[in-house]
Amino acid sequence: MGLDHVEYVYTTGMDEAAVEDRLEGTETGTLALARGDEAYAFPVALHWDGEQVLLRLGVQADSDKGAFLESTTTATLVCYEYGDETDSWSVLVRGPVRELGPPDGTEYDQSTVNEAFPPLRIFGEGVGDLDPVLFALEPSEITGRRTVG
Repeated sequence: MGLDHVEYVYTTGMDEAAVEDRLEGTETGTLALARGDEAYAFPVALHWDGEQVLLRLGVQADSDKGAFLESTTTATLVCYEYGDETDSWSVLVRGPVRELGPPDGTEYDQSTVNEAFPPLRIFGEGVGDLDPVLFALEPSEITGRRTVG
């Protein structure tokens, strides 16, 4: 069958500098977690600090998000942009996610976090039900692709 009747474009890998440029300029992505044979993915706000991806998450007690964060050994973050068929890119960051805790005046105080991240999105929860927590995705693998042309 092949690609005789399918439209396609060529892509190529991105070098480390191009991948870092994309991560530095990106505020959002999709974080994929796993527990056994079940997957869970959700949109996240992110900040690349040059060594790791920082994630600010609103985590509720007894939530699916919290349970999957605890059970995932290797998470995958997907960041991408699709301008059109000649201008698109994607970056995948894989590695363990560890909790840094709430912004509390340490290296990542509330002011620094508010500057680095877009506003926290709340979906149907009460503000008092959420505890904003910082997590770090420590890259064991980073790959990037972009369209050619």
